[in-house]
Amino acid sequence: MRTDLDAHSLTMREPRPDDAAVLWRLVRDSGSLDLNSPYVYLLICTDHAATSVVATDEHDRPVGFVAAYRPPPEPDAAFVWQVGVAERARGQGLAKRLLKAMLSREANHDARVMTATVTPDNAASLALFRRVASDLSAGVEEHERFPAELFPEGHEPEVELRIGPLAVRETAAEDLPTHELTEPTA
Repeated sequence: MRTDLDAHSLTMREPRPDDAAVLWRLVRDSGSLDLNSPYVYLLICTDHAATSVVATDEHDRPVGFVAAYRPPPEPDAAFVWQVGVAERARGQGLAKRLLKAMLSREANHDARVMTATVTPDNAASLALFRRVASDLSAGVEEHERFPAELFPEGHEPEVELRIGPLAVRETAAEDLPTHELTEPTA
């Protein structure tokens, strides 16, 4: 695992349309994430930009992201669609920081629950969401949301994680604003 980045020097910002191709490549190169069409990443970087977040290096190149949205049937939830971290930025807690930054976005600050679906064999993602829940002093409920038979052949069921209740967060100087914020060192 290559970690040539100082995770505390990364900038967290709103995704932009010109990030979409980079995010698609990041997911493709991960070898473990579900690769969506390039069009989906354009939608993430436009229609879902206010609820999503990108981490960039000193050259403004994306090295991680959280794609998220507010599901219309559950307006008090922030649904995490996908979390991706480039290999060169792994091993420094960036995914957890991205999830917390996503919750701090103006469009998500009033979410009372964070939800995501994960396949049962994805131990790393399950552990990540459980650690975030612990950090937020929130409970985690897990149940099968999408059984395997709803997917084309060869896909495992998707387990939904519901993390909450979350305290409604007031926007503060350290929260990620609509445009960008350089993370302070810890």
